[in-house]
Amino acid sequence: MLTPAEADAAIAAHLTQFPEQVLTLPACAGRVLRQDIHAERDAPPFDRVAMDGIAIAIAAFQSGRREFRVAAMQAAGQVERIGVAAGVASIDAAYAPERWMHVHRRAADARTGDRLLSAGTLLGGPELAIAASAGQSMLKVTRLPRIAVISTGDELVEPGMPVLDHQVRRSNSYGLAASLRLAGFPPTTDLHLPDQRPLLVERLTAEIERHDVLVLSGGVSAGRHDYVPAVLAEIGIRRVFHQVAQRPGRPLWFGVHDRGVMVFALPGNPVSVLVCLARYVIPALLAAAGARASLRRTASLAREFEFRAMLTCFLPVSLEYDPGGRTLAVPRPTGGSGDFISLAGTDGFVELPQGPAIHPAGLVTPFYSW
Repeated sequence: MLTPAEADAAIAAHLTQFPEQVLTLPACAGRVLRQDIHAERDAPPFDRVAMDGIAIAIAAFQSGRREFRVAAMQAAGQVERIGVAAGVASIDAAYAPERWMHVHRRAADARTGDRLLSAGTLLGGPELAIAASAGQSMLKVTRLPRIAVISTGDELVEPGMPVLDHQVRRSNSYGLAASLRLAGFPPTTDLHLPDQRPLLVERLTAEIERHDVLVLSGGVSAGRHDYVPAVLAEIGIRRVFHQVAQRPGRPLWFGVHDRGVMVFALPGNPVSVLVCLARYVIPALLAAAGARASLRRTASLAREFEFRAMLTCFLPVSLEYDPGGRTLAVPRPTGGSGDFISLAGTDGFVELPQGPAIHPAGLVTPFYSW
C-alpha cells in the first residue's frame, strides 16, 4: 500500500498536460498562462508625477530661491506646503525637497522587453492587469479540462425526490462539483449510475471518449457490488494504484487510459471524497494545466491529538491565529468518514505523520483547504 507521498509521485508520473487555447483577455480569469508576457515599453513610460505639488529646478531651490513664477498648471487637487498668489508659487520655508522627490521615474518598474509574467502563472486580477498593460488583448492559456463527476450506487436518491428509509441522498456529487468549480475546474458532466456492471461498462466507456478526467465516488472497496475497479480494467483503464495508507480515503483508486484520460475513483464515504479531492485530484488538475507548483501551506496543531492507526491521518481543522500571527489548526475530528455534517465550519484538514502516535501541540503540519 502506498504512502500519500508515493501516491503523489505515481500520479505525477502519469499526468497528461491539458491542451492550449487562445482567449480574449476577459475570458482568461482563473486560467493558467501558457506563454511569457514581456513589457511592450518602459513602465512607467515617462517620468510620472506621484503626488500633488509643483515641479521646480532643484538647483534654483538649493541656491536659496523660494518663489517661482507659475508657467502652467495641471489641477490634481489641493497642494500642500505651497502657497500660490498672483501667479507665484511660494514654498514653505521649513520644507526641504530632494531631487526627483515624488516622481515615479521612467522604467523604474520594468524596461522594454522585461519578462512580466511567466508561463504557468495562475491568472488573477493583478496578472490580467499586467497583461493588459503589456498590450495583450489575447492570451494563450490552458483549455479547461472536460471533467465528468460520476456517483455510483443503487441507494442514492436525488435531493427533492421521495426517499425511503434504506436510501440516502446523492450528496457527494454536489460537494465534488462545488469544490472543483471553486478551484477553477467546473465539471462538464454530472452522472449517477446504478450498481449494474453491464450498464457501468457501457456508460463509462462512453464517458472516457468524451472527457479528459473522470472523478467517481463509490464502488471502489471490497463489497459484493463494488464493481468499479473491475469495470475500469475491462474498459481499458490501466490501474496505477489502489489503496493508500491513510484515513480517511484508504480505498482511493487512480488509473489512466491510453488516450491520456485520468480516472480518480474515490471512496463513497463523503469525508473521504472531499479529502481525496483536495489532497490528490485538484493538485493533479493544476499540474496537468501547467500551473507552477505553489508552496504548500502549513499550520501548527493547536492542541495534542492522538491517532492510533498505522496510517497517515487527515484531520479536519478550523484555523485560528495566536498573538504572534502563527496559524493554528484546531482539531475538529468527525465521527467517522461518513460524518460529513461535522465538516461544517471547518477550513480544511491537516496531514499528520503515520501513526500510531500522540501528535503534540505545536506540531507543524501540511494544511489543505477545502
